[in-house]
Amino acid sequence: MNESGEGRKPLTASAGKSSAAGPDLDFWQERFESQRTPWDRGEVNPALAQAQADGLLPRGARVLVPGCGAGHEVAALAAAGCKVTGVDYAPAAVGLTRARLDQAGLQAQIAEADLLDWQPPARFDAIWDQACLCALHPDRWVDYAQRLADWMEPGGRLILLAIQVERDGRREGRIEGPPYHCDVNAVRALFPSGPWQWPPPPYPAQRHPAGFGELRIALVRTPATAVR
Repeated sequence: MNESGEGRKPLTASAGKSSAAGPDLDFWQERFESQRTPWDRGEVNPALAQAQADGLLPRGARVLVPGCGAGHEVAALAAAGCKVTGVDYAPAAVGLTRARLDQAGLQAQIAEADLLDWQPPARFDAIWDQACLCALHPDRWVDYAQRLADWMEPGGRLILLAIQVERDGRREGRIEGPPYHCDVNAVRALFPSGPWQWPPPPYPAQRHPAGFGELRIALVRTPATAVR
């Protein structure tokens, strides 16, 4: 993700290396080890409580948190009685999540893995993505979106916080991030109507302390097309 908001200099994926595929493991590991994680509020994202109040993440639901980071939402969902699986690429992030769960006496399945290589043992009732799509280079979005579709139970919900961080470079076709701007038109192409049921706009929006915006979009995996 980005260390700063709009109009300020973003983090670079890998100094002196090609960033065509986006940030690598060393990039994310260094951020967590050095605690340079400005996307982390230090608490649960307030959008989660609203999603729970709306009944989107009920007790007993099998919930995936991809790119779980320091595990605030993993712990909150586990405390609410969900059967949670958290996945992160960086060992340091996985360590933080496990420590948070241990301190609170909570249980969840935590995997240290690249989500584009990982396979879950079963499908999920819901997926909470607040930090994963925007952290992946857009070249990897199609693969990631297909995996989420494959991992979802028919009628399951994808709750996506679509990061809004439009930078000046977009006028020149530059791909800048992380976090990468999740334009709603691009998101619709990744999760098209038919396989997914979209709610009508406008979508609930909030500002992040780091300067970017978040749109909360709750999609339903269409039962007729969910299972291959």
